[in-house]
Amino acid sequence: METAQKTITVTATVNAPVEKVWQFWNEPEHIKGWAFASDDWHAPYSDNDIRTGGTFKTTMAAKDGSFSFDFGGEYTDVQEHTYIAYTMGDGRKVSVKFTTNGDATEIEETFEPESQNPIEMQQGGWQMILNNFKKYAEANA
Repeated sequence: METAQKTITVTATVNAPVEKVWQFWNEPEHIKGWAFASDDWHAPYSDNDIRTGGTFKTTMAAKDGSFSFDFGGEYTDVQEHTYIAYTMGDGRKVSVKFTTNGDATEIEETFEPESQNPIEMQQGGWQMILNNFKKYAEANA
């Protein structure tokens, strides 16, 4: 019998200082520029209260209007420029570590998988969004 994987981790090194990375990761106008996995999707809405106890919501939608969903939750621990932890609306937990490495910032995002989709698909989707963030941040830093 196969045991369920407890967490999935995706990583990226962004060639930008942590202050810029933090700004792009957390400001709603920037979130709308990267919070989707592919070019046929977009994020038409984002609200973010980045503090312990604060909440966030981002709408991710297919550009053709065929599907959309809200991604949201509540922050459980926020340490500026270094760490974010939150609980998603469905109760799963996520942590994001930001580590300065010279003029670059390493991001490590760890999340609890849901049970509907294969682990590989979830890891791939989250990695694609993180890669999109890297591309956005580097183009705007």
